[in-house]
Amino acid sequence: MSTGQDRHAETAHEAPADGLLQALHGRLVARAQDEGLLDVAYRVVDSPVGRVLVAASDSGVLRVAFEVQGHDAALEDLAVRVSPRVLEGGPRLDPVLRELEEYFAGRRTGFDVPLDLRLARGFRRDVVTTLPRIGYGTTASYTQVAAAVGRPAAVRAVGTACALNPVPLLVPCHRVVRSDGSSGRYAGGDEAKRTLLALERATAGALAPPAHGA
Repeated sequence: MSTGQDRHAETAHEAPADGLLQALHGRLVARAQDEGLLDVAYRVVDSPVGRVLVAASDSGVLRVAFEVQGHDAALEDLAVRVSPRVLEGGPRLDPVLRELEEYFAGRRTGFDVPLDLRLARGFRRDVVTTLPRIGYGTTASYTQVAAAVGRPAAVRAVGTACALNPVPLLVPCHRVVRSDGSSGRYAGGDEAKRTLLALERATAGALAPPAHGA
């Protein structure tokens, strides 16, 4: 039977080994990227709306997936539709992860990182490229988005395009709501959508200039 001292020694021995493996993996990813052998890099991070997978090509961020969508399924989809050369880690994701951290902390109201929208095509791409026009802290209805895209009758198709948006958070499909003002559904879950809208309302209110004469 192992004692507490034995378990402590085992844990102390495992920690440096884990650090070494992480360092070796980091060097592997960096070398693959430098040699053009890495097509998609990804990382999984914690956020106020659960663990989020973020993946990028050398052209920009091409996938953001929530845990409820299945990270393994997202990676399999990337391997099929983009490239099987997918690795976790590397510095490619540093800029977008920094901007996401600032967004969730209420210090950022828009994203500057480049996007790779190859996973959005046709009408769905038209919707995805229209969504950033919806200002931070505001919302638009599915009907309004359909009109903005030039297809006023395609309200349901707008809903599908939002559900299949490959880069949620960065492209704000969470700002699209029902005509009655209710939040509607969201790929990251209904609660996640309410959380994002509440975050933006609170931040936008804090950033707003005081009323005249206040």
